[in-house]
Amino acid sequence: MIEDIQLRGLSERTQERSIRAVRQLAEHSHKSPARITEEELRAYFLSLKNVKHASRSTSPIALCGIKFFYEPTLKREWATLTFVRAPREKKLPVVLSVEEVRTVLAHIKLLRYRVCLTTIYSCGLRLPEGTPLQVPDIASARMRVHVRSGKGAKDRYVPLPPRTLALLRQSWTTHRHPVWLFPAPGRGGIGMSTASNPMPRNSGQEAFRAALKHRGLYKRASVHTLPHSSAPHLLETRGHPRRIQEYLGHNPPPTTALSTPLTVKADALARAARTALMADL
Repeated sequence: MIEDIQLRGLSERTQERSIRAVRQLAEHSHKSPARITEEELRAYFLSLKNVKHASRSTSPIALCGIKFFYEPTLKREWATLTFVRAPREKKLPVVLSVEEVRTVLAHIKLLRYRVCLTTIYSCGLRLPEGTPLQVPDIASARMRVHVRSGKGAKDRYVPLPPRTLALLRQSWTTHRHPVWLFPAPGRGGIGMSTASNPMPRNSGQEAFRAALKHRGLYKRASVHTLPHSSAPHLLETRGHPRRIQEYLGHNPPPTTALSTPLTVKADALARAARTALMADL
């Protein structure tokens, strides 16, 4: 299955989630997933829905991983796999106010986590895009960040506010790693200058949750909330919607893709908006 996923060109994160889904199925059935019958598979999906009450975000991951195992890998065309559908629901994302974001970021104790999460917010990055940033990704002369293999496995450029650049430089002087902007700290923060990997994603999540709890903000927020909050904040400061979509890595609607005459002016407005957003942080 892992080989099939690799040949299909799916991401490492998708591979991990798919394998986890099949492993959970095997643990539930107490047998090899290759020996599970279609009736047992049907019972498992019913258990996910009626007993475990799997969330809207969990169900599609489990379904896609299991379907990949039985269809491309084991070549089993079961009706259950075509019949099962994940529940549909539409939820609004959690959005923090500008004041809440600044308060949370200000109460992250360690500099490396504070700068990493500030960069994620100010540049509209996802956690998997922010932690592996490299020194060559920062084009200080053009005030841009090169996001590699972002959403949809696409590269993109996003504006870099001057305040964020200053924080990145301050953070880098604490370790001076030749590659990673946020190297894995190791035990006690020792060995950052020679780390072979970037900062683990869960470290940033834990630092963010600790700051939320410290400030008494009991919202279902995570690091992913930061780019979700960045977008409306930019709109409020006259950022152009089309540019914001591009900076976040979203595919803009066809109608906005036709707005090429606005490109230069919109880019200038979006850059000014990001600079103003980070001026006092």
